[in-house]
Amino acid sequence: MKGRGNIINRTRAAILLASIFSLCQNTAFAKCADDWLGVNEIRSGENIELRATNYQEFPITYSVRVRSDAFSRGRKSIRGTLSGQESEPLLVIPASDVQTDEPLRVSCSWTIGDDEATHDDDHLYRLPYADGTSYRVLQGFGSRFSHRGVEEYAVDFKMTEGTPVHAARAGFVARVVESNDIGCWEDGCGEYANFIVVMHDDGTTGEYYHLQQNGSLVEVGDKVVAGQQIGLSGNTGHTALPHLHFAVYRATRGARSQSIPVNFISADGIVFRPRRGHHYRAVASQQAGD
Repeated sequence: MKGRGNIINRTRAAILLASIFSLCQNTAFAKCADDWLGVNEIRSGENIELRATNYQEFPITYSVRVRSDAFSRGRKSIRGTLSGQESEPLLVIPASDVQTDEPLRVSCSWTIGDDEATHDDDHLYRLPYADGTSYRVLQGFGSRFSHRGVEEYAVDFKMTEGTPVHAARAGFVARVVESNDIGCWEDGCGEYANFIVVMHDDGTTGEYYHLQQNGSLVEVGDKVVAGQQIGLSGNTGHTALPHLHFAVYRATRGARSQSIPVNFISADGIVFRPRRGHHYRAVASQQAGD
């Protein structure tokens, strides 16, 4: 019940830029996101270069669309992945091919992660709550209500607000939003979700949604271990009742992402496909990939 397509996010933002403002006489700057992906337009006289920069320490996969009369169809799309703090040229256009001095029109989208990441399918995840506790599954893999497409392999656990949320896998915190206090079911409610994104060592991300306001116990850049408490559940964003939405995602081309199937360790053994209505008791185990 995350309403992922509406969430302004680490890992998911699409900002249409009406124009690019000048920094100096021959350089303009397009802020696709204030602190994530930037696109520089550099005019050297003979050429116009667009250069993308990732301002964060974590990889991002991007899609940049450029509109110009220099292209036969009037637009061009460039896709790729940038490592943390990496910068690379997107394209170079002869200045003579551009019939105006106005800055190029640029739009971009990005998501956290590498589109060439390969998930470790042998990894066993902890359940995202405290050892010894169990919570009812509201939606499992492929649930008809809202776990289709991008969200096919997400799991919703029914939790009262303020329930401790624990890391299902070790990694580094890549994104935190915790300022929202609204939960609703109308279109656009997804932008009010609080969440934590943890980058795993195989390039995938574990994402924890609908946290309560100020419900994160970690900050961007923190290293977390499996089983560590990282937040408090809530009822923010696109939601009908308090719960925790958890899934593991892999970035895909076009700056999109896709949830992927994972296996959990429980007191009763390995859970290959969490099912609606079931309860699974969390347990620490040497089998889990801690």
